[in-house]
Amino acid sequence: MSVSELVFATHNAHKLQEIHELLPARYKVLSLTDLAFHDDIEETGATIEENSHLKSATIYQKFGKPCFADDSGLEVAALHGAPGVYSARYAGPKKDDRANWMKLLDEMKGLSQGERRAQFKSVITLFLSEDDVVQFEGIIKGQIVRAPRGDKGFGYDPVFTPEGHDRTFAEMDAWEKNKISHRAVAVDKLVTYLSSL
Repeated sequence: MSVSELVFATHNAHKLQEIHELLPARYKVLSLTDLAFHDDIEETGATIEENSHLKSATIYQKFGKPCFADDSGLEVAALHGAPGVYSARYAGPKKDDRANWMKLLDEMKGLSQGERRAQFKSVITLFLSEDDVVQFEGIIKGQIVRAPRGDKGFGYDPVFTPEGHDRTFAEMDAWEKNKISHRAVAVDKLVTYLSSL
């Protein structure tokens, strides 16, 4: 089965831009906005994997087109994996990036450098048919800094430094972040799988 057009189950312009930069040009990617789908998909899963599957399944069942969805989260070891599946709405239902990372920094006050370990996790669920559903995981480890740095990116990018780097994601240009990000790792696995079809 050859696939050239994919629906990416998101309205998030930042995520869509990242996917356009990560996927080879031979794939045409449609967003939920392109499909005029504006309903809220309730993210009721208890895990990142479940929410990714839920979003992709909802859109596949609605449109019957090859579809993938990403769910991502920041997992902080000292906070027992929080914010995790609640990353986007950590500070409340408004999904305010700044409020989310401010709450995180507040909760981590007083923690030593060694206690600031964290990882970004991305799970992509691809629906090609009801019988062909695959998940791809990307993880990047790093640390939470004590104060935000940088004005690029989105989400928790200003407070996360990836392992082996001394700058936050928000201090990196998009092409640099996209080479190493959790989403890039998951998308790379997605592309490898699509190329094998």
